[in-house]
Amino acid sequence: MRQLFILLTMCSLASCGFFTSKEEKTAELVNEQLQQIDWSDVDNYPLFENCDETVSKLSQRRCFEKELLKHCSKTLMEYDYHLNTETNPKVLVDILVDQDGRISVLAIQKDSVIDVQIPEFDKNVTQAIKNIPPLAPALKRGIPVKAKFRIPIVLKSG
Repeated sequence: MRQLFILLTMCSLASCGFFTSKEEKTAELVNEQLQQIDWSDVDNYPLFENCDETVSKLSQRRCFEKELLKHCSKTLMEYDYHLNTETNPKVLVDILVDQDGRISVLAIQKDSVIDVQIPEFDKNVTQAIKNIPPLAPALKRGIPVKAKFRIPIVLKSG
């Protein structure tokens, strides 16, 4: 009798997991899935109209970067910049493509030489970024998400 009581007690304690609600089980499963997702990477890069969304992720990134740099270069070539320095300073522009495909400038890192010799540079870069044509946003699991990028711009001195 005692063994039967112990067996029944063990069975009832082991079965407590069977009484867990479906919502709790679903929440646990969702949390496990969320922990496995690499949130620092996107599934699809933002795409300009002439970029193909069916190509590989690497090709999408190359197309995005090429079109972005092409547009920035074209816009910045309209200005007549003259730098008196021995080096070709590099500017790093951090941009954000939001979930609607709009682009904005987050930060601009540059040498102090540029600030002194071309004080309007930040304004011109920001305007060039704002004038970029609309694009499809980055996607993560089929959902539009924000994505940050860094654009290097090398200024030729002369």
